[in-house]
Amino acid sequence: MATYSERPWVQHYDPGIPSTLVYPEIPLHDLLTRAAREHPEAAACLTTARLPWGGHLSGALSYRELAAASDALTVALEKMGLQKGERVALLLPNCTQFVIAFYAALKAGGVIAAVNPALPPGRLQHQLVDSGAAIVITLSLFYQQVTEVRPQTPVRQVIITNLKEYFPGAARWLFTLSREVREGHRVHKQPGDHWFQDLLARYRGRKPSTTVQPDDTALFQYTGGTTGVPKAAVSTHRALVADTLQYRTWLSDPKATPPEEEILLAAIPLFHVFGMIAVMSFAVSMAAMMVMVSNPRDMDEVLDAIKHHQPTMLMGVPSLYSAITHHPRVTGGEVSLRSLHVCISGSAPLPLVTKERFEALSGGKLLEGFGMSEMPTATHANPRYGENRAGSIGLPFPDVECRIVSLEDSQTEIPVGEIGELVIRGPQMMIGYHDMPEETADALRPDAAGRLWLYTGDIARMDEDGYFYIVDRKKDMAIIGGFNVYPRNVEDVLSRHPAVGEVGVAAIPHPDPEKDGQETLKAWIVLKPGQTVTVEDLMAFAGRELARFEVPSRYEFVSALPRSAVGKVLRRELIRQEMQARGLSPQ
Repeated sequence: MATYSERPWVQHYDPGIPSTLVYPEIPLHDLLTRAAREHPEAAACLTTARLPWGGHLSGALSYRELAAASDALTVALEKMGLQKGERVALLLPNCTQFVIAFYAALKAGGVIAAVNPALPPGRLQHQLVDSGAAIVITLSLFYQQVTEVRPQTPVRQVIITNLKEYFPGAARWLFTLSREVREGHRVHKQPGDHWFQDLLARYRGRKPSTTVQPDDTALFQYTGGTTGVPKAAVSTHRALVADTLQYRTWLSDPKATPPEEEILLAAIPLFHVFGMIAVMSFAVSMAAMMVMVSNPRDMDEVLDAIKHHQPTMLMGVPSLYSAITHHPRVTGGEVSLRSLHVCISGSAPLPLVTKERFEALSGGKLLEGFGMSEMPTATHANPRYGENRAGSIGLPFPDVECRIVSLEDSQTEIPVGEIGELVIRGPQMMIGYHDMPEETADALRPDAAGRLWLYTGDIARMDEDGYFYIVDRKKDMAIIGGFNVYPRNVEDVLSRHPAVGEVGVAAIPHPDPEKDGQETLKAWIVLKPGQTVTVEDLMAFAGRELARFEVPSRYEFVSALPRSAVGKVLRRELIRQEMQARGLSPQ
């Protein structure tokens, strides 16, 4: 029988992928410096725009221009007094300015604290305070939110950029006339704040003076996702370089496509580590082009980018792939997916029907993977050319070690094939949570040899060949009638009903007063367009594959499920809505 220490997964790597890599002793932004040196005129960031009469324009920034712009902004940050290790908050959607600002902050010795632009003011304030952000670089659309909360934060200076700044000429002009004022992009700068383009012009041609080392802190990635209070997972340049190179080794195939000829569709938020590493850093490491999608929820913008620029790679979440494959522009033949030869799905379970449909339409491979903000960003994926096993997150990347430990004592390795908690270690592991020593100690625990392991909180198993399977989140496990029930398993079954488009399942307090203190399962159902189904039908369908205690007893039909920025169903939000509807306080 296989053991975890034998790393059986290595035997199933694609040919040519080594079990261990050599990682250069460099800060992350050196990958941009190399790309600009070796491929100066290659397109780095492509900005696209749809014209009112149906035309389509695009404009690109080369790697030479990207490196020069980031150098100029770096010098500006240095002149503004940014000290090494201070945090720079980025309040930006997917756009060329995000990439410039990201690398500029790193070159200046700053630490990236990227912010979801959709955060309400209270949560924006919390993140700026918790991170200790000294400088904010924001889209003008969000400038008012920043100014409102700024007095309660340590923010010293704000840099403002307008979405139109890298639009191609005619599109910029039309934006100014028709959208800038109406949508809130035109703002008046407060004294002491700065325009992004003014800083680039003022310091054009200047070179940074800060020295950054591989073990310097690079990133505060806020996570809390499905579980609660946001925590900043702290990562070094060394960790981000390691994961970028692991990702590149796993996915790129120079024999199929020269790396610099790859085209990545940036349709996953760059403010999240999935987009930040799996799209941006990965693309920069190859000197490949990124096609910017400023609003990934706008399917027409996504499909326009695919139609006009024919990306070769896409990183996304299952809901994105499902939306693409069912969109009338795709099913009707207007938009072809045939340029996409390899794609990754993460952040949520990938339904087999979505994988099969996407691969049939694209002719490429859609690989399910797994990662965490604490291991930014990926640790597992199915092989590009080898076997993809249904329901599996795939094989650990080179240099990633994994074990499954007992749910009872969190130490004992359990036999291969049995269910326990997934624990991981590797060169991309975070150094801890910012200002949260107890949470850090709970997540990073030493083994008998003193080596730290990340306790993921995911219930999982490994098969004999080293493929891993996520069963559920440890915190989401329900106790129904004394039995352990995993909501993800229940969702998998209900999602296969022909009328069901999406489903979320969670344990809620039992509404029967006589069963106070007990839990019951509830399913929230989003139906496919034009479909109907009864609760009785759903219960009967689920009962064919689930034990009686695993079948939800309560159902609610909803128009959409609450999701995180990268597509995870927020079970805690479903529970909060349920409690609110019942007039109870959330637990």
